[in-house]
Amino acid sequence: MYEKLVSYAVKQLELSAEDIHPDSTFESLGIDSLDVVEMIMDLENDLGIELEMENQKIATFQELADFIESKLN
Repeated sequence: MYEKLVSYAVKQLELSAEDIHPDSTFESLGIDSLDVVEMIMDLENDLGIELEMENQKIATFQELADFIESKLN
């Protein structure tokens, strides 16, 4: 899932894959909350699941990947 998130960020947010690490925060990469919401919506469509993010404190790519994987299992 982590690799899928990186691929998405490279393609949709025009980031460099070399700049993205598991502990990279969205903020450190210039990804704002609207970008995160859009990414979540796209992932929900791709994966066919609903990701309820309201009470989640997710700040890094790895945290988001782990959260999504927990919803898939």
